[in-house]
Amino acid sequence: MTIITVNAPKGRLSLEQRRALAETLTDAVLVPEVGQFAPAARAGFQVHFVEREPDMMAIGGRLLVDAGPELDVMAVDVAVMDAAWQPDVRAEVIERILAALAAACGLEKPAPAWWVNFRVIDEGSWGSSGGVQSILSLLRSGVFTEDRAEAVRAALAG
Repeated sequence: MTIITVNAPKGRLSLEQRRALAETLTDAVLVPEVGQFAPAARAGFQVHFVEREPDMMAIGGRLLVDAGPELDVMAVDVAVMDAAWQPDVRAEVIERILAALAAACGLEKPAPAWWVNFRVIDEGSWGSSGGVQSILSLLRSGVFTEDRAEAVRAALAG
């Protein structure tokens, strides 16, 4: 289970861009997490798009409304269940998210002020379906490769 929240200035992302990003951002996290492309796993991912007025975002100590249109600012928060999130896997997720944003926005590379943070929610701290959820129960779903499932078990046993 994963929540990806994209914070952007109002009007920055069109409906078509959000449609594309709903899928590509999901897959940007899903593939490294489970070790393969597994469309059935998409049901465990939510992507939220939050639009903020330019007077409600700032960078470098200046509100966007005062900074001018040349600043392209977005903040993406990725919240994932505790699993095997070694630094190289986290880096892969972050790079895939930034690449998905660039592709959706028609850019060759991500803008410097597009920032991504990656948060791991501790085991026993994720609630859904009327109770506390564990990544361990998701391992039985069949979407994880055996290598990724073993890595998750090892990380949580750790």
